[in-house]
Amino acid sequence: MAAQTLFTFAQVFSTSWIVFVLLLFVNGLGQISNFVAALVLGAEVLTGNVRVLYSSMGTCLGFAVGYMLLPVVAYFLRDWKSLLMALSIPALAYIPLWWLLPESPRWLLSQGRVEEAEAIIRKAAQWNKVQAPRVIFENYSVKETKAYKEPNSMLDILRHSSIRTTTLILCLVSFTMTTGYYSLSFNTAQLHDDPYISCFISAVVEVPAYVSSWIALRYLPRRLSVTSTLILGSVPLFMIQLVPQNLFGLSLALEMVGKYAFTTGASLMFAYTTELYPTSLRNTATGTTTTVSRMGSCITPFLLSLGAYFNHLPYITIGTLAVATAFAALLLPESFKQPLPETIQQMHEREMYVLHVL
Repeated sequence: MAAQTLFTFAQVFSTSWIVFVLLLFVNGLGQISNFVAALVLGAEVLTGNVRVLYSSMGTCLGFAVGYMLLPVVAYFLRDWKSLLMALSIPALAYIPLWWLLPESPRWLLSQGRVEEAEAIIRKAAQWNKVQAPRVIFENYSVKETKAYKEPNSMLDILRHSSIRTTTLILCLVSFTMTTGYYSLSFNTAQLHDDPYISCFISAVVEVPAYVSSWIALRYLPRRLSVTSTLILGSVPLFMIQLVPQNLFGLSLALEMVGKYAFTTGASLMFAYTTELYPTSLRNTATGTTTTVSRMGSCITPFLLSLGAYFNHLPYITIGTLAVATAFAALLLPESFKQPLPETIQQMHEREMYVLHVL
């Protein structure tokens, strides 16, 4: 958050377009790192339905609210420097979070810091007015957890064959969801003649998608939800080819259905990914899949430029990719109504069970 705030503020004093873009690049690093870290922290601190609510509605709906506020603020602050100042200064209000937000007890345990984890749990019990047991983590000792401290680098998610397969499929699914989301989002100029209203409408469309993701995470198996959103996102893109050119409104409606599906799926993937990996790899794996997914947003302008050769080629490409990815998603482990894995061994056993069933 510090990096995001600092470099947003620094952009105000840019002396050239090159400097502005370089600062924006570092700003983006801070923004997505902040998003992923907050997602994983909430997933590890919270439990049950509250965790599902936070991982979907909490993070993603918060993103949609910020998305809606952006064109509203920009409408009244037409100067780009004033807009950047307005975006950076409120972030100072989040400085107290350093002292208010607890560290993840799961992560502390994985690092052998048992006493710190117990202190956080006791404080949570005090806040909730419940009596904590005398010994909370009776099966842990500082000496044992340090002796069996699990690896947590990006190479470790590729070392085991089953975990490597899961990671690659998750990267593919996240890449497809993000590519579809940004490809359809970049067409928001067609929603309204006024770009501010157009941007606002595009943000509002995402609200029901995030609500849908929460409902799906609450009541439906993960693989079914992810596969269904991929198919739902692809079907409207194939149907657009059949719409006559004079029915522009129908084509736009089909695009919005596709965006709704990919937005729902992208939100599902954030929660799904955190549920599959053990504590030692959760942050690394979520960051890895997010990084790969952002490659989808990078290629989006080039993908849309294919429309210059054939008008429907971008839609066909995204739709075909979504269908292929839907079949690959069926190979992912299921995490619905299952506790978060704490160790690599627990994740490995879950994946072996899925492969055996298949």
